[in-house]
Amino acid sequence: MIRGRAWKFGDDVNTDVIMPGKYLAMRNPELIAPYIMEGIDPDFGKKARPGDIIVAGKNFGCGSSRETAPGGLKAFGIGAVIAPTFARIFLRNAVNIGLPVLECPAAAAGIREGDLVAVDVASGRITDETTGAIYHAAPFPPFLQELIAAGGLVNYARKRLGLA
Repeated sequence: MIRGRAWKFGDDVNTDVIMPGKYLAMRNPELIAPYIMEGIDPDFGKKARPGDIIVAGKNFGCGSSRETAPGGLKAFGIGAVIAPTFARIFLRNAVNIGLPVLECPAAAAGIREGDLVAVDVASGRITDETTGAIYHAAPFPPFLQELIAAGGLVNYARKRLGLA
């Protein structure tokens, strides 16, 4: 179960504002993490806490295929991202590193900034604990749940090959 405070963003949040270009020389996600979302909210890294949840509008993660965008979110400790839709490459990059992303238009519309939100990735259940509203995203298939639980594709492959 993932539980954290909701941070709201609008439609078409692109990877350039999730991970601003001036930090692209930093390849280590832990070094990038403090600057995450700086392009849209310069103080996000100072206000948000590990476990918090981003709730956004449609097409989250559009723009360039920066792997540092989902990598920085995960390294910061963002628990999950909820949106009506995700850009295809961002969605795949997020799944590959084990960052839970849930498509749920009703939750994206209903959850307010600052609400306490609980997410059960296995079932797709999203609970706004502030209002009591319950939403349902389509759960990932079992294979992708294993991949996310392992911490991403590389860790999943190492485990399957007996290298972890």
